[in-house]
Amino acid sequence: MLVELNKSQFHSRVDRIYSGWGSANQNEDYTSIADADALLLLAGDPAGEDEPMKKGTCFQQWLLGYEFPSTFLLFTKKKLCILCSASKAKILSQIEGSSGSIQVEIFHQAKAKDPPNDALPKFFEIYTSKKRVGILSKETHVGKLVSEWNKLVSEASGKPEMVDMSVAVSAFMAQKDQEELKTIQIASSLTSTLLKHHVGPRLETILDKESKISHEMLAAQIEGRLGSGEGSNAKGPDMKVWNKGKGLEKIDWQLVEFAYSPIIISRSTKTGYDLRYTAESTEDNIAHKGVLLVAFGMRYKSYCANVGRTYIVDPTPEQEAQYSLLLSLEAELLKFITDGVAARDVYQYALSFVKEKNPEYEKNFVKNLGFGTGVEFRDSTYLLSPKNGHILRENMTLNVGLGFSELLDKDGSKYALHIVDTIRVGKNESSLLTEGMKSTKDFLFFLTPESEDEKPKKPERKAPVQPRANGTPAKYAVAGKMLRNNRRAAQDEVHQTAAARLAEHQRELHEKLQAEGLAKYSEGGGEKGGKEGKGWKKFQSYRGEGALPPEVDRLRILVDRKALSVILPIHGFAVPFHINTIKNAVKSDEGEFTYLRINFQTPGQVAGKKEDTPFEDPDATFVRSISYRTTDGHRFDSINKQINELKRDVNKREAQKKEMADVVEQDSLIELKGRRPVKMPEAFIRPAPDGKRLPGEVEIHQNGVRYQSPMGQKVDVLFSNIKHLFFQPCDHELLVIVHMHLRSPIIVGKKKTFDVQFFREATDVQFDETGNRKRKHRYGDEDEIEMEQTERKRRQILNKEIKAFAEKIAEAASASIGEPLELDIPFRELSFEGVPFRTSVRLQPTTDCLIHLTDPPFLVVTLSEIEIASLERVQYSLKQFDLCLIFKDFTKPPLHINSIQSSSMDDVKNWLDSVDIAMAEGPVNLNWGPIMKHINESPYEFFQGGGWSFLSGTTGGAESDLSDVQDSESEFEAESDSFEESASSDDGSHFSDASGSESGSDFGEGSDSDAGDDWDELERKAAKSDQKRADIKKSRGSDDDSDDDRTKKKKAAPKANGKKPVKSKR
Repeated sequence: MLVELNKSQFHSRVDRIYSGWGSANQNEDYTSIADADALLLLAGDPAGEDEPMKKGTCFQQWLLGYEFPSTFLLFTKKKLCILCSASKAKILSQIEGSSGSIQVEIFHQAKAKDPPNDALPKFFEIYTSKKRVGILSKETHVGKLVSEWNKLVSEASGKPEMVDMSVAVSAFMAQKDQEELKTIQIASSLTSTLLKHHVGPRLETILDKESKISHEMLAAQIEGRLGSGEGSNAKGPDMKVWNKGKGLEKIDWQLVEFAYSPIIISRSTKTGYDLRYTAESTEDNIAHKGVLLVAFGMRYKSYCANVGRTYIVDPTPEQEAQYSLLLSLEAELLKFITDGVAARDVYQYALSFVKEKNPEYEKNFVKNLGFGTGVEFRDSTYLLSPKNGHILRENMTLNVGLGFSELLDKDGSKYALHIVDTIRVGKNESSLLTEGMKSTKDFLFFLTPESEDEKPKKPERKAPVQPRANGTPAKYAVAGKMLRNNRRAAQDEVHQTAAARLAEHQRELHEKLQAEGLAKYSEGGGEKGGKEGKGWKKFQSYRGEGALPPEVDRLRILVDRKALSVILPIHGFAVPFHINTIKNAVKSDEGEFTYLRINFQTPGQVAGKKEDTPFEDPDATFVRSISYRTTDGHRFDSINKQINELKRDVNKREAQKKEMADVVEQDSLIELKGRRPVKMPEAFIRPAPDGKRLPGEVEIHQNGVRYQSPMGQKVDVLFSNIKHLFFQPCDHELLVIVHMHLRSPIIVGKKKTFDVQFFREATDVQFDETGNRKRKHRYGDEDEIEMEQTERKRRQILNKEIKAFAEKIAEAASASIGEPLELDIPFRELSFEGVPFRTSVRLQPTTDCLIHLTDPPFLVVTLSEIEIASLERVQYSLKQFDLCLIFKDFTKPPLHINSIQSSSMDDVKNWLDSVDIAMAEGPVNLNWGPIMKHINESPYEFFQGGGWSFLSGTTGGAESDLSDVQDSESEFEAESDSFEESASSDDGSHFSDASGSESGSDFGEGSDSDAGDDWDELERKAAKSDQKRADIKKSRGSDDDSDDDRTKKKKAAPKANGKKPVKSKR
């Protein structure tokens, strides 16, 4: 059965109806049906999507769990009668029978092709036998069944008296049971998550960047978080938003919908500020100053939750006071609204609170404070107004909306404020169901200083001080002379503070990383780590004997390229083998015979990456090879060549198929109609399509970007596929670049790519002024200076033009996909040199990434995807170190950036720490292949065993005791020397083997082994002597070495950057 009704829920709610009906004389909410003999609920054809749900439909969903159009419910004192179609009767038959003392009887009408039956007349006869019948008098219905019913009623001689039972129906549904409260809590979580993680950040971005977007468009983008489109173009819910909410992992997204279209109102809305829920978002663009109102509600399993917030840009003190008053009023009402309080008392309490705090706002206070909510979004029976005497009960859910309207701004314009939340009525106090984003820091945006006193005055302005990334302090000087003691003391203090701060922050990051890892991969259904095992593939050469080629009758070796098989004669039978079962074929000559051996894929072979090839039954008996002998050497030459060529072609095809596996087919680009698209002319593209390299045009369309070359080639990139958008100016570069890093690769030319780049060359060879006439009348370098100035201006203009185009791409993409696409610009001052691929390049951090865009292959690393950074080959004797980035997706291989200059180490550390990336450092390169394989086998066991603590802790450990640098000088040297001894060999250093040829130069040219041994022996003795001398001085109370002592040392003191001097021969 397609639809399953909840019978226990139905029975309990039927009992609630008859219990309330039976005690109607003792309860004011049920007095309207006290004398009624029956209760009738009619339902006609389904209402339109834009129409609000009727109370009768809400009652059906509350009672039965589903909406049943064209269905009548008649409650009598002894039984429930249901009139419906034959198809609905099959579903409702689940509840047919008795429910306690209440019997359910179903009258099903005949199908359209069958003759009419007596179901409707019998149902009408029961109806007319009653004297007083309760109905929902304000509802009207349409449909075939309703028309037939109205005809019977108009022709009937005797009719029962009608009484309105709207209040009673509301009372039946008002108090929620535990299952209903859980459902409403999920609806509230959905509403709060959307507000906190999409609507709030999106509005903040719009206001901050002053983006041009209409109220209607923003409302549509908010609705798009639940999915959009139909058929093949359908998009599901935006899980990037919903995954951030609590308790939303297992909900059925087909049962989630908006209660009404989101309402966005700003000062530019032509209809003005309207606090009603019937208001609509207009086509006007959002104003970037003043008050902005947002309200939206969501349904889950038909139960509603609602939220509304106010954003104020550059608020006045009066607006801040008004907003704070609403916040404090809501907190007071939560304490006041309890079981047994009348609805009008709630309003009077709120009004008196406003009068007490600020009487002038009484006339602006809202006329009601909200209403009851549940399956019916707005239940006016429990309207919180000054005249409603209905009593609020425990476990009712209310939509509480507080606000002021018709307020006047300082320029005379009107505005309104509101705060809307869904609450649950408690026995002693009420509780919020929709939480989050209510404090002033979330909703008040200040664009200017708060007072004139805070504005900087011109005479008091000072030159900005450029902070040093490595913690080097500013210089103290008097009359132009350096104060040596002050400088040293300040430098030591700043170094200690910076190092201690970094070490503490890294310790917190490592603890957080460990906790998140344990939670993510916890036992009992957490995320699984590692790749899934390879599946066993079955290869079929032929469907049957009839498909074999006729040549097999000759029982000779045959290579069938069409079937990708090799047919071998074995004991008088033609046996086909698929090419994927064959490892290779080997031909050899021995005397007058030629041998052909065909080797098969079998378990237990050491075959590099294919050693883990799965088999259906690895314990079965396998044929490892078959050999044939012949005197016809030419034929075996031909067969051997055919087999190996077929094997090579199939492997090549499989490799191409595997490479293209993640390539997605993009939707079609929707071109702009009615106006010309924004263009960037004279642009080149990388990777370049096939053909001659010529500049083309880049156009911004409705849902993507199109590059069109003069040769007619087109490259389309959809906004939905852009993961990151970068603009790199031509400062210190030869190119000005707009770069798009994609979520899924696309095909450009014949290759797949994750990166598409548009650029212009900054240098212009067309202008060569070396032979200019001005040179005859000028002397010196005046013309060269003018050329440099012209070049600088041209670069500035080019930067400005291309950046404006990139910003238009970001703006169009944000409007199209409904979420902000930020334009990222690299910070060149934080850049450093490294080798991510084969050559040394300049790597530049951005807000969200680490990039190299100047030359292919491009590098784009998303910082949020990095788990931890490992700094390797960190030694005082080395001029370079390596950086290894391990990703949160453990199945991705770590990224190695080799040969970074040691002088950049402090900058790299400070940058990694500033973007909250945990890091560790060590003296050697680690073999990350086996490490990641071990982690992927069981991530939970890895984190349970300490996680990343095996990387020997966080950075800063060697620098934490900076005050003892001089005292521990010889200790560092002794450790370094002993390390060099253990690491050295006749063939060179193990470091160079681990890190590649790039790092071999760090050790210098090497030295004679005999001289090295003598030197090491002398160094050990010197180290012991230095340590002994340092201990004596400590006991005497002296912490610093004297100048005389320094001259007696065999080696100079370590430099500030941590490098050790290179030893010389003796």
